[in-house]
Amino acid sequence: MDFIEGEILHIDKPLHWTSFRLVRVVRAKLCQKLKIKKLKVGHAGTLDPLATGVMTVCTGKKTKEIERLQAQTKEYIAEIRLGATTPSFDLETEIDAEYPVEHISREKVEECLKQFTGKIEQIPPLFSAVKIDGKRAYEFARKNEEIELKPKILVIKEIELLFYNLPTITIRVVCSKGTYIRALARDIGESLQSGAHLLALQRTRVGDVSLNDCLKVEELDDFFDRQIAKGEA
Repeated sequence: MDFIEGEILHIDKPLHWTSFRLVRVVRAKLCQKLKIKKLKVGHAGTLDPLATGVMTVCTGKKTKEIERLQAQTKEYIAEIRLGATTPSFDLETEIDAEYPVEHISREKVEECLKQFTGKIEQIPPLFSAVKIDGKRAYEFARKNEEIELKPKILVIKEIELLFYNLPTITIRVVCSKGTYIRALARDIGESLQSGAHLLALQRTRVGDVSLNDCLKVEELDDFFDRQIAKGEA
């Protein structure tokens, strides 16, 4: 591999890491091992700190392909808690309201999910990186400043219920770029006349790349060493 010329890497982003932290670690390791001061590194598709899974990282001239890579279909496994909401729609913030769940059956959940298949409108979460007047939405949200986010058109190709154990459900979602699974959890909760937020989220596939194709962060040093040694041989 020629990391300076450009490579595309697939890494399993750890829990609590920001996408930028993963990029920073890859850049630092490669610069140290290649004995260079600068290297262009970027990622194709942000994952929230509380999400794990497939992250595409590009180096060198391959960073020019980021836009193409971001447009690929993505698959997620999401664990959702029904009956309670948080301002961020996940565990980043505390529960702010609770709702009944006694009326929710497995059949109602499966029927509810059908309405989210296909082309839908989705309002992004306030706690998101969507830009408004040059600032990120989460900057306003963390200051409790009110803003209005416009709905976006996106496509959910597949959605299915994997596990049902009230108040928790687990779903699999195959969707277009720009889909916020946290916002989908919010909308599912509202559709079920309750509330909901994410407990866990894993991106299991981007395009044809699955978790099985990804490097773990703890494997990076050895992987980089082997690839650089091959190039010098």
